[in-house]
Amino acid sequence: MMLLALAIPWFGGIVVALLDGRKRRTGLVAIAVLAASFIASIVNGIAIYRHGAQEMVAGGWEAGVGITLRLDTLGVAFTVLSLGVLLAALAFEVANGVQTRVFPALVLLMATGLTGLFLTGDAFNFYVFFEISMIAAYVMTSYGGQPRQLRASFIFAVVNLIGSVLFVIGIAAVYHITGRLDMAGIRDQMPLVSTSPAILTATIIFVAFSIKLGLFPFHFWLPPVYTGTTPAVAAILSGALANIGTYGILRFGGDLFPRELARGGNVLLILGSLSIVYGALQAISRGSAGEVLAYSAIGQVGYILIAIGIGGRAGFVAAILYAIINSLNKTALFFAMNLRGWIVSAAFAIGAFSVAGVPPALGFFAKLALFRLGANERDWWVVALVFIGGAMSFIYMFQLYGWRFLKPADGDETPTPLVAQLITGAVALALVALGVWPEPLLALSQHAASVLPGVAP
Repeated sequence: MMLLALAIPWFGGIVVALLDGRKRRTGLVAIAVLAASFIASIVNGIAIYRHGAQEMVAGGWEAGVGITLRLDTLGVAFTVLSLGVLLAALAFEVANGVQTRVFPALVLLMATGLTGLFLTGDAFNFYVFFEISMIAAYVMTSYGGQPRQLRASFIFAVVNLIGSVLFVIGIAAVYHITGRLDMAGIRDQMPLVSTSPAILTATIIFVAFSIKLGLFPFHFWLPPVYTGTTPAVAAILSGALANIGTYGILRFGGDLFPRELARGGNVLLILGSLSIVYGALQAISRGSAGEVLAYSAIGQVGYILIAIGIGGRAGFVAAILYAIINSLNKTALFFAMNLRGWIVSAAFAIGAFSVAGVPPALGFFAKLALFRLGANERDWWVVALVFIGGAMSFIYMFQLYGWRFLKPADGDETPTPLVAQLITGAVALALVALGVWPEPLLALSQHAASVLPGVAP
């Protein structure tokens, strides 16, 4: 079962790539394949929640020699989240009409890369699956074939290639200073490495993930890409692909480089604070839905970085919880961005409430976790930042809502397919349902954080 969630989209993607993705039946086949992988990941998650993490070495090699595969709650949580976003985005695009024959296969290829990345226990294998995901994303950002999409694809490819180069340099540095590529071996060897090379290596890897997340000051690529792509692709980039950055910082920082993470905590707090303030100010000053949501993505990631910077059990729990909620928020908002109808209007309002942290939307618990984290650590500036950031989020989200849904519709707008509206409404309904009954998500965040060293279950 460990490999089933990875094998399904891999072989399914090969089959779908041979078919014409513009035909609805091909899209339905791709949805069925992705749904099967999603269900397999949930089954795996239930198994490890009950019986603990599982590990194997591919090909029957000895540990430390062969490629290690590890299934734990942290990896499964991000797998289920990312596959769920991809499944919703694929169904959304099939409902609207797929424009190119390769789009469904690209979604399955990205599902393969993300699943393998969250499943692997080997640093180099992490890079391999990282690149599989990025290759799919490079092509996907040009989806639509319009000049703005081609420009977005070029910007995305150039900037993220820089991040990929930095990451592979970081992996090479890890191997140089530890002699290991398996994460368990790296974890054992890192305390024996002197401070200077360890900090330099950790910094290179952190910058690579920061570029992927679009953190300030590495954010410059994100607005033109998010505004240049279609809503479904923007939802995939912000709700699924961006999880690589969050997961990578948690896995490498909290698991492999905990000493270096603690030393750099203040830097993370500064960068996170700047991301929140900068993203909110830019979002307030923007006049289009795509730009507002793009700068909102920059600001919301800052909260995750603050939680990781504070660290400890509460910090990691808050970071995981916020990452999950932020992915769902952005998926709902990007879906609703260019649609019309009362269902879409209600869905966008729920997403806006969630970003601002207003109950009963799920985002309230993300803000509450950070509020408690700041209060428990007596970091009152964090408490103040949560309030100020939430207020600014409320301003720009409902400013955008007024522009988009309270003014009369243009006569030349294309009708919104009912299925696309229902998919958008379903994501928003999940935000409300989990906001009313958040206990499963809170328990999942607690259990996923316990995977990291020094955090008790």
